[in-house]
Amino acid sequence: QVQLVESGGGLVQAGGSLRLSCAVSRRPFSSYTMGWFRQAPGKEREFVARITWSGGATYYANSVKGRFTISRDSAKNMVYLQMNSLKPEDTAVYYCASSPLRSTWSATDFDSWGRGTQVTVSS
Repeated sequence: QVQLVESGGGLVQAGGSLRLSCAVSRRPFSSYTMGWFRQAPGKEREFVARITWSGGATYYANSVKGRFTISRDSAKNMVYLQMNSLKPEDTAVYYCASSPLRSTWSATDFDSWGRGTQVTVSS
């Protein structure tokens, strides 16, 4: 397992942008997948985006496709989530997570989680 620490959350107006960062304690094995999930009050945690550590293949939830971009910096052991055109319904706690499985996006496959960072989008 790895330790993950998120940062970059905050309050932004609708239509604005934020970039979330996730610091990874050690370089993940090449088979690892890194993901972002979110949980809004009263709702279940949901998948947002994922990227394979090796190759950088990405996959997005339909609700964020075209607005959010996940990326990783292998040299710095960092994962990012660039969020543009934010909407009030994007308000949630955002979690960074890692999975030893390649190309997964199911939360049950992710075994390391950060503590989360709050994103609030005002209308």
